Amino acid sequence: MSKIRDKLQTIGANINQFADKYGRDSSHIQLLAVSKRHSVDLIREAYQSGQHAFGENYAQEMLDKAEDLADLAIEWHFIGPLQSNKTKRIAETASWVHTIERLKIAKRLNDQRPDKLPPLNICIQINSDEEASKSGIHIEDLSEFATEISNLKNLCLRGLMAIPAPQTDFIKQRQAFSKVTKAYEELKQQGFKLDTLSMGMSNDMEAAIAEGATIVRIGTAIFGKRD
Repeated sequence: MSKIRDKLQTIGANINQFADKYGRDSSHIQLLAVSKRHSVDLIREAYQSGQHAFGENYAQEMLDKAEDLADLAIEWHFIGPLQSNKTKRIAETASWVHTIERLKIAKRLNDQRPDKLPPLNICIQINSDEEASKSGIHIEDLSEFATEISNLKNLCLRGLMAIPAPQTDFIKQRQAFSKVTKAYEELKQQGFKLDTLSMGMSNDMEAAIAEGATIVRIGTAIFGKRD
């Protein structure tokens, strides 16, 4: 058995354990393997071990890997900042974009999504801690922004994505994620049909699951430290 398969099984067992602990259904929690700066050989090994959803932070890196791994039915999630000059290729390649925070980028993805493909799944990135150095819209602007996104027919608004300020204290981790969950529930009460909370990484996955995460983004615990 490969080391990556072992690690994937361990993470899967942890997800199941945390889901049971907090009254969640583990089938509603997807593991997204964050493969940025890791080789196509490692991605292929993970795929052959049963992991089919991969997240990349850099547009060109994702596009190159998608080309190299075109023989695999990989579900590509783009989870980094997206510039205008990369939207066309991302719209043609990705199944998900987690980091929508500008209407300009959303409109470009909408206009450039090929008609033969289903709508591009979108998460709005929110800056839940209002950190000056971090991307994402503020919670008070969320409802208006979600309305604008929902009017774009080639995009499917699925939910929210957040990267709270790093915390080592479990209670503080939960408090940070709870703000995201509250914003998500408020949008649903307004009539938005959402099903996705993309939050939680290797160091705070338990707190994220406790607060309702449906996608956890795990990299180091699968692939090890990056090159």
